[in-house]
Amino acid sequence: MILIKNGLIIEDNKLIKKDILIHKEEILDISDEIDMDCEVIDCTGLLVMPGAIDVHVHFREPGFTDKETIKTGCLSAAKGGVTTVMPMPNLNPCPDCYQNLKLELDLISRDACVHCYPYGAVSRGENQLEASKVEEIHDLVYAISDDGKGVNNASLLEDVMRMAKKYDLVIASHAEDSVDGYLPKGEYVAVRREIELAKKIGCRYHFCHMSTKESFEAIRKARSEGYTNITCEVTPHHLVLNEEMIQDGNYKMNPPLRSEENRLATIEALIDGTAQMIACDHAPHTEEEKKREYNKCPNGIIGLETMIPIIYTEFVKNGKISLNRFLDLMVYNPISVFHLPKRDLKKGYVADLAILDIENPHTYTKDEILSKGKNSPFIGKTYYGFPKYTFVNGKLVYKR
Repeated sequence: MILIKNGLIIEDNKLIKKDILIHKEEILDISDEIDMDCEVIDCTGLLVMPGAIDVHVHFREPGFTDKETIKTGCLSAAKGGVTTVMPMPNLNPCPDCYQNLKLELDLISRDACVHCYPYGAVSRGENQLEASKVEEIHDLVYAISDDGKGVNNASLLEDVMRMAKKYDLVIASHAEDSVDGYLPKGEYVAVRREIELAKKIGCRYHFCHMSTKESFEAIRKARSEGYTNITCEVTPHHLVLNEEMIQDGNYKMNPPLRSEENRLATIEALIDGTAQMIACDHAPHTEEEKKREYNKCPNGIIGLETMIPIIYTEFVKNGKISLNRFLDLMVYNPISVFHLPKRDLKKGYVADLAILDIENPHTYTKDEILSKGKNSPFIGKTYYGFPKYTFVNGKLVYKR
């Protein structure tokens, strides 16, 4: 047994001091005062929350292990207080059929220290030409995506939408029109087109890393019309950075950093509920790749280790969002939208916990990064809320 003493938990938008007793994989008790002869962790002044859930990460394995592995990616997640992740399918081989997905699942079973639920692909090899074998993999995944590529083959997308509806899967879209690409118009033109298809088919449709005012307006309108199966996420970097802040390749991602107007629209979507969740789009690359000149280096930054601190510092600590909204964005909404296994800070639930230092600021350094990738624009930045301990299935998987 492990006893977490004097921690602060969130109840009705307030921080309440509680003791938490963990037995094996579960939360055995939560009370004002627990005395037990067992291992005790003093969490005075620390916030204890259910582990965060990130529905959009890239762990690069199989196929690109020079950038990241399932093991290092999961360690990075644990360091960031993220206890459930959903790795994207732009891998080699691509998880577009049972055989390829099984290879990834076996690696996860061997190496993951957090819950890891991979995506299946929308199209074979993300080629946009032929649908993946959804019928072979639908009971092994919660969602499918061709992330990294916009699906501009409307006929194929409609066919896969029908399969996703049949098997109750989410389709997660990297909305990018083939004409305008990564420009703002390339995003919102694709969003508008895909919303109409999703409304027609009635499938569960989720937009990844939204970043433009027009995209949020379209999603907000669809949801106001009753299409609540249409959802979206926003990233920490699109919330706190804009295109004027770009310094080097560690600021390059897709969608790229946008104008200040679009950044403010992203914040508005976060606050008013248009965006259901935060996802960091953790995308590690080698230092050699990211040191190339800006136009020649690959898109993507790491984010698992800084997601919670950024959102806590920039939005909770300064009162822009409530404590309850913080939990919804980080934990409960991803579970609800993707129909993931339920997690909560309650008696009888699996002990997946992130324990955050919300009183002392910490400056993020390159040396502490556990991801293979060091490509973060947040190195050298100071935030509150870095995890001090992370538990998965009642087991301590990270301690700072």
